[in-house]
Amino acid sequence: MEPTEDYSFPPASFKPLLTEISGLLRSTSSTLAVAETTAGGLVSASLLSVSGASKFFVGGATVYTTKSRRAWAGWTDENLVNYNGPTPELVTELAANVREQMDVTYCVGESGATGPTVPGPPFVHIAGQTCIAVVSREGFATRVVNTGIADREKNMVAFTKAALELLRDVLAGDVKLEQQRRPDSEGSEAARF
Repeated sequence: MEPTEDYSFPPASFKPLLTEISGLLRSTSSTLAVAETTAGGLVSASLLSVSGASKFFVGGATVYTTKSRRAWAGWTDENLVNYNGPTPELVTELAANVREQMDVTYCVGESGATGPTVPGPPFVHIAGQTCIAVVSREGFATRVVNTGIADREKNMVAFTKAALELLRDVLAGDVKLEQQRRPDSEGSEAARF
């Protein structure tokens, strides 16, 4: 039976981007995991649509709720008490936790608000805005994307494309990784990642 609907996925505009990402990951034998929230699994699905994705894609988690973030992304009581909405720092830590758990070269993290409604105070969510991070052992890069619309489906696709673009930019060397530092037990600065 021939399908009557168009089941093409990912969007045609993603395909050159995905081909480039796949080539960059394979050329360095790098591995990848994804920790996404409001993209709803579309970042992982897009990457898995590439033939041969098993050479670089290790796994993905859609950590949409605080319960799933606690179970799969290393969230603690402190994260839950202090949570009031997505930030670049929060998404970086989310990706860092999943990268460490999956023991991969890179992890893409994403968290935002697709709309059309958003939770009220004390949470700070802006419909159409997401925070994205790419984390490796060497450091991290972040990007905040605001589409300016409150259309849930359009934002999910836009957030996915933005996450893939940041990943490609990091892999291609167009975006340099920042180093996050924290004091170690002896008071000196130690690399976080």
